[in-house]
Amino acid sequence: METFTQLKDFVLNPQYHSQREKCVRTLDMNTIDAPLIEIVKGFLALPYCFTLQCCYGHFLHGEQRNPQNLEPLPISDSTSEVEYRIAYLALCIQDNDSGKGLFNELNEIPDIDPAYIQFGCAEWFWEQQVNSYALQVEPERHKNKDSVFIGYQEARHIQKIRDEFFGQLKRLIEKRVIR
Repeated sequence: METFTQLKDFVLNPQYHSQREKCVRTLDMNTIDAPLIEIVKGFLALPYCFTLQCCYGHFLHGEQRNPQNLEPLPISDSTSEVEYRIAYLALCIQDNDSGKGLFNELNEIPDIDPAYIQFGCAEWFWEQQVNSYALQVEPERHKNKDSVFIGYQEARHIQKIRDEFFGQLKRLIEKRVIR
């Protein structure tokens, strides 16, 4: 995200419930990358957060130029450069005990690979919705970009990390929805 910044402290938001209701009411599941639909639905089941935006992360290379491509990278010796379009999840989190607990769990996800996963804020989300936070899968050196050109081997590594990242989010949701 081009405006990615460090984490901000929670602020008072008396409009949280009306903002959540509006966001949920206008959410179009048809615009969400298919692998993320269940994750978004899971977060919607938690009353102390709601999703603002997300992307599965897309790899464009060689003949594969579809910006919505969901296929895994091919095993190839001929692909040398890949355009990676960032995988991320942006959430608004309520300033209460449950929201802060979720925040703390989300803050642990970069431990999967701190060189490739960041948890922070994005200025333009925060300007629209206070207490909004973003988790992203992006090389640390490019954390402020929405897309980057990288080598094929690094792209394969990012794909692996991205899959672990979304797997961890699914497990986090399952644990919290069951509570």
